[in-house]
Amino acid sequence: MKITVFGLGYVGCVSAACLADTGHNVIGIDVNATKINLINNGSPTVIEKDLDSLLKKGWGAGRIKATSNYETAVMDSDVSIICVGTPNNKPGHLNLGSIYQVTENIGEALVKNDKYHVIIIRSTVLPGTNEKVGLIIEEQSGKKRGKGFEVVSNPEFLREGSAVEDFYNPPFTVIGTSSERAFEIVKAIYRNVNGPIKRTSIKTAEMIKLVSNSFHALKVTFANEIGNICKQLEIDSSEVMKLFCEDKKLNLSSYYLKPGFAYGGSCLPKDLKALNMIAHDRYVETPVLSAIERSNDRQKQQLVDMIKENGTKKVGILGFSFKPGTDDLRNSPIVEVAEILLGKGYDVAVYDKNVRLSNLIGRNRQYINEKIPHLEKIITDNLDEVINRCELIVVANNEKEFADLPSRYPDLKIIDLVGIIADHEKARGNCQGICW
Repeated sequence: MKITVFGLGYVGCVSAACLADTGHNVIGIDVNATKINLINNGSPTVIEKDLDSLLKKGWGAGRIKATSNYETAVMDSDVSIICVGTPNNKPGHLNLGSIYQVTENIGEALVKNDKYHVIIIRSTVLPGTNEKVGLIIEEQSGKKRGKGFEVVSNPEFLREGSAVEDFYNPPFTVIGTSSERAFEIVKAIYRNVNGPIKRTSIKTAEMIKLVSNSFHALKVTFANEIGNICKQLEIDSSEVMKLFCEDKKLNLSSYYLKPGFAYGGSCLPKDLKALNMIAHDRYVETPVLSAIERSNDRQKQQLVDMIKENGTKKVGILGFSFKPGTDDLRNSPIVEVAEILLGKGYDVAVYDKNVRLSNLIGRNRQYINEKIPHLEKIITDNLDEVINRCELIVVANNEKEFADLPSRYPDLKIIDLVGIIADHEKARGNCQGICW
C-alpha cells in the first residue's frame, strides 16, 4: 500500500520505518529540511533501539523516502497518516495547531485526487478532533466524508526505548471508525503486526490514549506514595509492591475498573483510612491516597444530585447491601444515599432479597440502627411492590433479576449504578447511569 506519513518526529519516524519494513511504500512529509535529508540518506530522525538498521533497510529497498511536497505525496498515496506533535500549551490543553495545518494540506491535495483516501490520526488528540478534521477536509477538498475520503482514529502506544518492539507487538491496535471500507483498509496496513485489532467508536479511540497514560501516571504515583510510607515504617517497599503485583486476580486485573457507583463495605473504607492515618502520623504527604475518599464521596453526592434533578419524591432502591450476594450493609454507599434522601423528606422504598433485618447482628446491625433506625418500614422482599409504588428506581446491585426492567416497565425512570442493563435502547431514554 502507498502511505504518506505527516510528521517525521518520534512517532512518525518509527511508524514510517516499520511500515516500510512490512512491505508498504512510505513517503514521509515534514517542514524540517534536516529531517527530510536524514530520511533520504537512510538515517532516522531520532535515537531509538533497532530503528537505525530498520530504516536503512527500508531506504535501501526503495520503500521509504521523504519530501516537503505534500501535494505530490498525497496524490500518489492511498492513505495519509498524521503523526505530528500535539504538545501542551501553558494551561495544559493539547495544542492541535499542527494537526489542523496538516489537515488543510491534505484537503488541498485531495482536490485533484479522484481516488478514495483514508486519513489516519495517529497523534494524541482530544475527543472531537476527528470530527473537526473531517469538516476541514470537506471544506478544503470539496469532497464528502464517506464517499471521497474517511478519517480514522488510530492512536499509538509506543514507548521510548522500545518503540520498534511496541509497534510490532502492541497490546492491541485500536481502529476507531464507523466506516467498514476504511476499517478494512487500516486493518490491512497492520496485517503483519502482532496483537488483536480492536474496532471502536471514534471518540473511544480518541480517549483511550489519554486514559491509558493517565493510569500509568497514577500507578507510578501510587507506588511512590506506598514507598514513602514504607520507608518511614522501615519496610522494604520493593518487597511489598512485588508481592502486590503477583496478585493478577484483583490487583493487576480489570476487576474494580468499571465506571459506576462508589465503593463501600467493611474493608476498603476502613483500610484506606488506616493507611492514610499511618502516613499522617509520620508526616508523609500522600496527595493521591488522601484524595480517594473525597472522590468516592463525590460519587455519592452526584447520585443525590441526579435524584434531585429528576423532580420526583418517590424513589425506589433495588439492592441495599454494598454488593450483591451478601447482607452486609456496613459502609454501603447506597445506605448513605438513602439516609440523605430520607433526611430531605423523600419517600424511599428498598428492595433487597438478601437482607433480612431479623438476621442482622453485631456491627452490621449497629451500623444500620445508627444510619436508618426505621429500615423495617421501607424495606421489602417484594420487587413489584417497590416498582409500582415509586416513580424513580435506582439499581444499586448487579442482580440478574434487574436486567430486564426497561422491557418489563418501558415507562419506568431508572438510574443504573452498576451497568446491569446492557441494552440501553430498551429504556427508550428513561435509563441512565452516573457514568453513562
